[in-house]
Amino acid sequence: MTRTVRLDAVRARVLDLCWVLVSATVAVSAADEAESRGVITGRLLFWVLTLTGVGCIALWWRRRYPVPIAVGLAPLLAVADFAGVAVLVAVFTVAVYRRWPVALAVAGLHVVAYVPYSITKRSPDLTVVGANALNIALLAIIVALGVTVRYRRGRIAALHDLAILAETEAEAQAEQLRALERERIAREMHDVLAHRISLLSLHAGALEIRPDLSTDVTEAVGTIRASAHQALDDLREVLGVLRGGDSAGLRPQPGLGDLDELVAESRSTGTPVTFERLLPETAAPASVGRTAYRIVQEGLTNARKHAPGAMVRIRVERTDAGELHVWVCNRLVRGPGTSIPGSHAGLVGIAERVNLAGGHLDHGARRGPGGEIEFHLNAWLPWPI
Repeated sequence: MTRTVRLDAVRARVLDLCWVLVSATVAVSAADEAESRGVITGRLLFWVLTLTGVGCIALWWRRRYPVPIAVGLAPLLAVADFAGVAVLVAVFTVAVYRRWPVALAVAGLHVVAYVPYSITKRSPDLTVVGANALNIALLAIIVALGVTVRYRRGRIAALHDLAILAETEAEAQAEQLRALERERIAREMHDVLAHRISLLSLHAGALEIRPDLSTDVTEAVGTIRASAHQALDDLREVLGVLRGGDSAGLRPQPGLGDLDELVAESRSTGTPVTFERLLPETAAPASVGRTAYRIVQEGLTNARKHAPGAMVRIRVERTDAGELHVWVCNRLVRGPGTSIPGSHAGLVGIAERVNLAGGHLDHGARRGPGGEIEFHLNAWLPWPI
């Protein structure tokens, strides 16, 4: 962005220099013609040309002081037409950088200023009316061009601001989605830990009432049960707020063992699914299983939403690199439902979940072996050997 601004500034300075040189060249040429025709000679020619030169040089600051420079050039039109190009450039600058009433007022000033010169120094090719009509037409065209440029720049600036606003809102939404996903993970951890602590308290209570245990063991088991019960209460108090104050209905979260049920549920809704499970006998870490389940769930949801009726292929495998690879693929189809714009909210949440698990995610549309466009969702989760 900074580099673009600098390039625009350099181009503007080069353009200003070019207009200074062009207007000065035209002024010298017009002065030479006026002297040869005897319209303006002697000291008057010198002073008018000098003031015109100053006005041409002043174009260098036309962007900063557009109105003062344009007004300052107006008196020169009353005695000569040397500053014709400089006047047009100055009026154009006013139309670009100021509101159109100001531009019209400045243009009107130049129309009035030119009248004395058109009368006293009548052109051999044009009548007074013709010369003034030509002057008015040129100024009108210049003002119209300036207003058009001003409007176009305003539209571009507005679109740029809208793009920045949209980008900012998208980043804020993505951050909100990541926060919600972290909150959802915290809720799951709340459920899992509470479930396990509840089982620990239950087993400790069962041991506590056994008559064949010694008093010391019974007291130790009682301490374990009481500690587990206290830990469960603390957990509910600290993390229960994530459930909106409802800590009831604690249950273990789904994992790799629940994928068959998830696939069967999708098939029951009419979505054709092929499922490959290439996993060893060793159980995966619970957090890895939960994340894999959510990835497959999101892939099936996206397929039903954006490619209804298309075949969904799922493969879950353990790689030689000590990772769990989850792959969900479906062909993109045209038809009802496919025109629904996706917000990628689910993918943002999955990306945050995978990132927190120490893995990495890749997704996007690709061309399949048969030339059809397919959407691939790949995730690699660490599964230490």
